[in-house]
Amino acid sequence: MTAASTHIFRLLRWGRTLARHGALRGIEKDPNTPPQVRRLTRIARFAAAQPRVPDYAGAFQDIGPAAIKLGQTLATRPDIVGDEAATNLLLLQDSLPPVPYAAIKAEIERSFAKPLSALFASIEEEPVGAASIAQVHRAVTTEGRTVAVKVLRPGIREKFAEDIQTYEWAAAHLEALGGEATRLRPRLVIANFKRWTLRELDLRREAASASELAEKMATTEGYRVPGIDWDRTNGRVMTIDWIDGIKISETDALRAAGHDLNALAQHLVLTFLKQAISMGYFHADMHQGNLFVEPDGTIAAIDFGIMGRIDRRARLWLAEILYGLTTGNYRRVAEIHFEAQYVPSYHSVDEFATALRAVGEPTRGRPVSELSVGQMLDSLFAITREFDMQTQPHLLLLQKTMVMVEGLATQLNPQINMWDVASPYVREWIRDELGPEAAIADRLRKDAETLLRLPDLVRRMEEKYPPKGGAPEPPPLPQVDLIWDRRKAQRRWPGYLIAALAGGGVVWGVQALNLLG
Repeated sequence: MTAASTHIFRLLRWGRTLARHGALRGIEKDPNTPPQVRRLTRIARFAAAQPRVPDYAGAFQDIGPAAIKLGQTLATRPDIVGDEAATNLLLLQDSLPPVPYAAIKAEIERSFAKPLSALFASIEEEPVGAASIAQVHRAVTTEGRTVAVKVLRPGIREKFAEDIQTYEWAAAHLEALGGEATRLRPRLVIANFKRWTLRELDLRREAASASELAEKMATTEGYRVPGIDWDRTNGRVMTIDWIDGIKISETDALRAAGHDLNALAQHLVLTFLKQAISMGYFHADMHQGNLFVEPDGTIAAIDFGIMGRIDRRARLWLAEILYGLTTGNYRRVAEIHFEAQYVPSYHSVDEFATALRAVGEPTRGRPVSELSVGQMLDSLFAITREFDMQTQPHLLLLQKTMVMVEGLATQLNPQINMWDVASPYVREWIRDELGPEAAIADRLRKDAETLLRLPDLVRRMEEKYPPKGGAPEPPPLPQVDLIWDRRKAQRRWPGYLIAALAGGGVVWGVQALNLLG
């Protein structure tokens, strides 16, 4: 187990980097920051030259790969880091200087236990992309197919494991301080972050995710997932079909190629809604470097290390929430939050509906250029504190991806209205899923399942039912020894020693009296 002093040293070193970018100022000024954390930030920034305008993205970039991934996660959490930091973190680019080709070649040969020439006829030494976890090289297989080869950075798994241990340690101490930190559940946030990153560090899982998404989206026109070369894929190397296209962020090039940018923006939003709302399985890293437009207008996606899942019950609630906000049915949106137990029952449904109205009304009918989905999410986060709504970690990826999709759609068409695009799709899906036929079919299915479970229920009355809210059971959290508990134990030993000496003295005295008697 890593010593507490090691964790503190790492935190101070990272804090020093944050201070040089002016990123600790907001933590110190936040009234919800615990005094213990405020003292630690003061130590970290001591004698550091701080710029006037904080650069949170630059700080996380300098700290390293795990921090880059953590920063991208926190970009969707203005309730934790504040509006200013969340907006700045959206600029965080997941890129680092490339690893020398010799190291990449050795990694490929070591992972397959065969020479590179047995796998590829040729491979370009200059990578086409170098991110925090892996880098990609263009290659030609021995059969003559052009492919993209993704290779993990050497030693990246070990580096992530070290940093995540410190994140867990820090989150446990922060949550133990109580107050606002308990409501935000930082330990569960880090647990979800750990699970996502561990998936990214196993390229076989990423290949499997790509294969599953391709299968689910097979009937969707204008959307493509590249095929996987399973013979050239393992835990550290993944080989996929090469994509010939223009990055979706290069609007001038897209326009010059004759693409309809407004149609692309709408198609991007609708494919995301189909994945998230209809299938409950979506590409959760839809930034500008991971989407390309092919000559025929097809949107091709890459990089499937982060995928999101939402179960059917939660998707029904989410669809009703989205539709309720677009149509102004704030009472129903409030009721869903109480049904899902997102908001504690001791609060007023009517009061919550009024608070939602204050968030929803300014967004209706306006283009993204004036008021965005991201801003609406920020406003929703602001009212969660007032109504004691706990963080829902299973929805973090959805929130993050919504912000990404909005940003890309806005680049393609600054006047796009996200609600106008989403509303017909969500309305139709709700009608199909909550209409009379769907309700009858769902009831018959549930009743049949209940009857089949009756024998087991009679034999096992103690069986637990799934919790409400559509949230999965939280993962087991690692045991973390809190500093103050250790200090309490250390403070007890002098007392134990004195008690032992006193007890020994009493026993000696009694024995001496017996001898004299």
